[in-house]
Amino acid sequence: MKKTRFWLMAAAAVFAIFVIWGIAGLAHKKPSVMNAASASGNSATDANGSDSNNMPWDYQIQEAKVGDLLDGDMLLLPNQERISNDQNFATGDQVWVLRYMNATFTTNDQGKNDVSLTQWKPIKTYKTKDEADNDLTDLKKEIKTDVHLVGEYKTELDGKFRYFAVVEMPTGQKVKQPISEERYMKFKDKENVSVVIEEVHDYSDYDLSMAKFRGWAD
Repeated sequence: MKKTRFWLMAAAAVFAIFVIWGIAGLAHKKPSVMNAASASGNSATDANGSDSNNMPWDYQIQEAKVGDLLDGDMLLLPNQERISNDQNFATGDQVWVLRYMNATFTTNDQGKNDVSLTQWKPIKTYKTKDEADNDLTDLKKEIKTDVHLVGEYKTELDGKFRYFAVVEMPTGQKVKQPISEERYMKFKDKENVSVVIEEVHDYSDYDLSMAKFRGWAD
């Protein structure tokens, strides 16, 4: 009985030590960096106060040849681009490759805009061109719509005039286009104009899209 009582008292003492250590640790615990940090979509702000947004810019389809196979991936020739071998292609097979390009739009604290484009990168491979074209049709669509006409203006150099129009696209960016004198006169009393735009959708997030000017609709 005395031996059993001794071990019970020892266990209770060890438990009490752990409880005291745990309480002390909580009292001195520092806040988590992960809890303090936050991210929002594809936008970011750098140390200079510039805001940037990453958007889908374009897609293209090209034919390529399968090179080496590496741990479930394959290399596409001739540029040695690595991509997942989802359809179990063999070395030497001809495949069709969907490639994408993204754009980063940066606005500094003075409101000046800048665009930088990524290199073409493969995102998916296909056995036939028809399969690739079907995906491309969903990712890039041309539509007619009305957009806000920010303004029109003309410049003069050596007695010659040049005419321009600035419109605001559905995704927020402003686009400047050269126009004829006839269209300049036509736009002078308008707030909105009809344009053809190309909607470029993000492959992994279809709701994220970029609107690109493709011409005047009238």
